[in-house]
This record gives sequence, structure tokens and C-alpha cells, in this order.
Amino acid sequence: MIDYQPLYEQLIERNAAHWADILPQQIQQKLNPDAHGNFSKWNAAVEQLPIPNNPSRQLDAADFKIGLRDELSNEQWQQLDLGLKNLFPWRKGPYDLFGIHLDTEWRSDWKWERIKEHISPLDSRLVLDVGCGNGYHCWRMLGAGAQMVVGVDPVQLHVLQFQAIRRLYGEVPAYVLPLTLEEIPKKTNIFDTVFSMGVLYHRRSPIDHLMDLRNCLRRGGELVLETLIIEGKQGEVLVPEGRYARMRNVWFLPTCDTLVGWMKRCGFKNVRVVDVNQTSIEEQRATPWMTFNSLQDFLDPEDFNLTIEGHPAPRRATFIATID
Repeated sequence: MIDYQPLYEQLIERNAAHWADILPQQIQQKLNPDAHGNFSKWNAAVEQLPIPNNPSRQLDAADFKIGLRDELSNEQWQQLDLGLKNLFPWRKGPYDLFGIHLDTEWRSDWKWERIKEHISPLDSRLVLDVGCGNGYHCWRMLGAGAQMVVGVDPVQLHVLQFQAIRRLYGEVPAYVLPLTLEEIPKKTNIFDTVFSMGVLYHRRSPIDHLMDLRNCLRRGGELVLETLIIEGKQGEVLVPEGRYARMRNVWFLPTCDTLVGWMKRCGFKNVRVVDVNQTSIEEQRATPWMTFNSLQDFLDPEDFNLTIEGHPAPRRATFIATID
């Protein structure tokens, strides 16, 4: 069981006692075994993992390494392999865990490499990662010097995958909470850096999402926002009538200039685009650790520049901004 007390104390120290007071109840309600039929299986997989004694660790590696093969007995290694497989599918990574290579659906390390030189140094910062999945980027943020990293993701499996990695790593100032951004109380302006990567296009109101992100930042804090975009002029936005790349919950794909305008309207300053990149089938693909359909199945087989529905293929941009 994760000890959340250091997080509660940090929230109180940062004048967010109003959140610290309700957060234990939020966590308990969200990690409810009745909310998903596989919760008990996933939780058992985490609880049965070995607890290594001071394993070797490498936070700044692309595949984030914990331990070497010979640091576990054969029985422990088999427990680890079975436990990780019982937490299938793994979408964000990769991870190298005692010689087991979790080749996840996403090469999330590529995204980190694209943005890490553009963000303000994370040294001694309190960081929020919105829609963090199993927390891969949380580990990279910690490796970049963050004082504490808080991820939020409402999917129970993702939270338990993070807890599995944390059990192997040991006590560390990083947490993934089973919440959405909207469940963080208003006026929680405590985070030095807030990341929202791959979330905005899933929101029915992108403006509300931007305002909620701003609500989490302290004065002078930095937002790192990555989202799907389209090419075009200011004011242009793609709103898919049906699915986009087989996803039901894609609502707004703006041009870069359009999104810059939205961010400025929401009070963000120094807004700039630092990277634009079309997602490749090498960056997002099916693997032995995620065997379902992936990006290649969602693109036009005759033209990978189009989705299966005929929309522009996934193109992502990263924006950085601050608030006064």
C-alpha cells in the first residue's frame, strides 16, 4: 500500500489543505473493487510482486531501468513476469524491469526526447502530469530533478500499473492518483509545472480544460501542452462528425495558431510551439505487451497520411506557456 502522507503534507505546505482534506476519500472511492470486474485480479498482481532490496535504478534511461536479472531469484523473477502479464495491456513505456523488457504500445520516450530540452528545468519543482497513464513520464520528470510528481489518471489499470512499478522501485516522491483533472478542487494553484499530453482533444470543452490547467499552476508556473492538431490557418478547427482514427472521443483538432489564440484568451503568456510531429507507426504500434489494434490499423492502408475515415493522420504539437 502506498503511503500518501508525504503528498498530503506537501499539499498542506503549499496552501492546498482543502485538497489534502478530501484526497484520502477521493482515492478510496476511485479504487473501488466494484468499479471494474478485473480490479481484484489487478490488485492481486501488484500485491504478489516481489519487493526487491535496494535494486539498481536508472531514471534517466529511455526504457527506465529498475534492477538486473541477477538481483532476483528465479522464483522472484517468475513472480515478476507473471504479475506484469496479469496487468496487460501496457500502453506507455518502455520499461526495463530486472531484465524484462516491457515493449509498450507507445514509445513514450520519443515524446520525452522531443520536449525535454524546451521545458524549464524541473529541479525542485512540484509537477502535475494530467492523463499520465501508467506514469512513465512521471518517472522521467522525477529523473529530471522534480521534487515531487503527481500524476492523475482515472483508469484503474493505469494506477495499478504505476503502483506495480513503484513497488519494485521503492519509496519515492511520485504518485498517480485515480482522478481526472476536473476532480482537483478549484483554486489549487500550487504546481510549478503542469503537463497535459494527449488529453485536450478528448475534452468536449477545450477552453474549460485550459482553464482547469491554469487553475493548477502557481503564479509564474509553466504549462506543457501536447495535443493533436491540423495544418491550416488561425481560426480553423477539425471537429470530426464521427470517429477519428477509430476513436469515439475526439472532439477538437485546432491548428497551431488557433490553439495559441485559445491559450492567450485563457490568460496564458509567452505561448510558443516547440515541436510538431506526425505520429508514426513505429512510435505507436502493437507489441507482445499490447496485442490489440494500434495506429497502423487506424490509418488508410493506401495512404498513411490519412486516417481510416479520411481525416488528416495524427499530427501532434507541443506548446509551452506561463501564467502571471
